Amino acid sequence: MMKSYYPSLTTFVCGVLLGMSAAGNAQEWTRFRGPNGTGIGLGKGIPSKFTVGDADWRVALKGEGHSSPVLWGGRIFVTGSNRAKGTFIVQCLSAKDGSEDWSVSRPQKSYRMHRYNNLTSSTPATDGKQLVVVVSEPDAHTVFAVDLEGGELWERKFETIISNHGGGVSPIFHDDRVILAGDEESHSFLTALDAASGNVLWKTDRANVKAAFSTPCRFVDPSGTEGLLFNSMAHGITFVDPSNGKTFWEQVDLFDKRTVSSCLVADGLVIGTCGSGGGGNYLVGLKPGSAAKGTPPSLAYKLRRSIPYVPTSLAKDGLLFLWGDSGIVTCVRSKSGEIVWQERVEGRFFGSPVWVEERLFCISTTGKVVVLAATEKFRQIAVNDLGEPTHSTPALAEGRLFLRTLGHLTCVAGGSK
Repeated sequence: MMKSYYPSLTTFVCGVLLGMSAAGNAQEWTRFRGPNGTGIGLGKGIPSKFTVGDADWRVALKGEGHSSPVLWGGRIFVTGSNRAKGTFIVQCLSAKDGSEDWSVSRPQKSYRMHRYNNLTSSTPATDGKQLVVVVSEPDAHTVFAVDLEGGELWERKFETIISNHGGGVSPIFHDDRVILAGDEESHSFLTALDAASGNVLWKTDRANVKAAFSTPCRFVDPSGTEGLLFNSMAHGITFVDPSNGKTFWEQVDLFDKRTVSSCLVADGLVIGTCGSGGGGNYLVGLKPGSAAKGTPPSLAYKLRRSIPYVPTSLAKDGLLFLWGDSGIVTCVRSKSGEIVWQERVEGRFFGSPVWVEERLFCISTTGKVVVLAATEKFRQIAVNDLGEPTHSTPALAEGRLFLRTLGHLTCVAGGSK
């Protein structure tokens, strides 16, 4: 790995939030969609309406990508690829002003992928001690870790066959472990690595059907058993013991298409979607099984009308917000699946919504940040133009909204104009 420096200018809440490391604006954003993948932020005063000119700062990135930024301790970490140079780049920036603390780069082979994908679509993860990143190449996912000063710690390569859709699987931390789901069309696996050394603690083979891009989340089932939830077409929804990789319970034959959106828990139900570019998308609300009692999971409801394929939904205060790829946003009651409202907003969306102060923020593929009221009544509050395409999901931390476009990172803070 090549390295270059530049001058510097979880307590778990069952089924809802995890990893809120502090109250108020001090929240960290450590993985895809923040605390346990919920997409829920704690910032205050972030404006609904803004322009690029209003932003606290906007910086050009060294590589392009669709990955989302993560943040810890006043520093933000973002990845990108320079296809012309064949390099993968990690940058560490100051959350205060966007100045670069350091960057590291490594070679990355280009390969065929879906026209909407990018060489950098995997979001990194941090535990406050190190940053873990996945680099996908034609024949493998490589997981590597650096400390928060950019120093190389360890690297592990997992041979597999990346689908024609390309890469995009994101790691998470679970206590002292790094977890990665490698559900591909061949050589599929789940694995846990020791966070300190990168040693493989366990690795389980999975069935091969269609590549999945779902990021796992933590969950405590009705018996009080804590584990990890995984989504895939091959296995449906699986509840896994993070200590050894064994399955607590699983609902197979749940999805007839690939899973791209990530696991979500809403009012005690496990939410998952599947779909394809040709349509036929649907959402399931699964009543979880009980690991201790041996009770299997069961289907609570299924929704088929204008369901997201790529974006992950968001649950808050008894409501489930489904932000569709084509711009149809649906609000349902998470316990029953009853539709409260369904409206169209302008744009196409591959990023997922995030929530802050009763509002949803989601970025269209053309870089329009659509802001909606997260209530039982539909209300579009604002549309803000970032001026550059993106498939990324916003990050919310330290009272700031971080918006990653293809080649830039923009920060909008509370108190902006």
